Amino acid sequence: MLRRFGVSGAAGAGMTVWVVLLTLVGPLLAPHGPADQIGAPFAPPTTGVWLGTDYLGQDVLSRLLHGGQSVLLLSVAALGLAYLVGGGIGLVAGLGRGVLDAALIRPLDVLLALPPFLVLAVLATGSGGGALVVVVAVAIGNVPSIARVVRAACWEIAVRGWVEVAHARGERRVSIARREVLPNITSPLAADAGVRATAVIGLVGTANFLGLGLQPPLADWALMIAENRTGLLLQPWAVLAPALCIAALAVGINLAADAAVHTRRRTWTD
Repeated sequence: MLRRFGVSGAAGAGMTVWVVLLTLVGPLLAPHGPADQIGAPFAPPTTGVWLGTDYLGQDVLSRLLHGGQSVLLLSVAALGLAYLVGGGIGLVAGLGRGVLDAALIRPLDVLLALPPFLVLAVLATGSGGGALVVVVAVAIGNVPSIARVVRAACWEIAVRGWVEVAHARGERRVSIARREVLPNITSPLAADAGVRATAVIGLVGTANFLGLGLQPPLADWALMIAENRTGLLLQPWAVLAPALCIAALAVGINLAADAAVHTRRRTWTD
């Protein structure tokens, strides 16, 4: 299995696991509180202050170790909500066909034409922003495409013999969806979620960077980049450290998801 997954896939999985572990145990390892001022602003790295200080004289390492949870939690929440809503719509549309399919999918086509960031910017500007707004806006931006992916997967399974037999037995659509369809579309949906997670992380990070989501003094990787960008030449680690963590998470998930997709395709052909 590891040979099929490939070097890039294993590297991506390792990067992802490393960043996730950093976000989970990081606060326990931080030498200082995320808001503790320990020195002069933009002080360079020294012994005991391994990544220097930020624009307020706070320990960059401590804020880095505290700042990953918000990125991870908001991204997971947005992606989960998007699959809950979009997956439900796609499942009903895929099994319903006809008028029901058109009634559910056609309105989403309008939303599909809008860039996800535009949806985020409009909702955040109109409501004043915040973490909940970012989660809902990012989810809304992904619902149409997820609904179409689930709908197409349902169509592929709906023509199989065991599904037609279930229809012939008079089973309800809910039962058919739960017992016959869902177990057989989890693999393509997992691959889609892995690829989509990269875009979601980028969108959540962009929202926080622009001040549409979380606000200072909260410790967040994207906020750290925004807060310290003016001192990039004075103390680059205040910007580079959180940027590298976001990049490692996004690239790691992308590599692992891409390897999983190719592994699944090779398994089918074998």
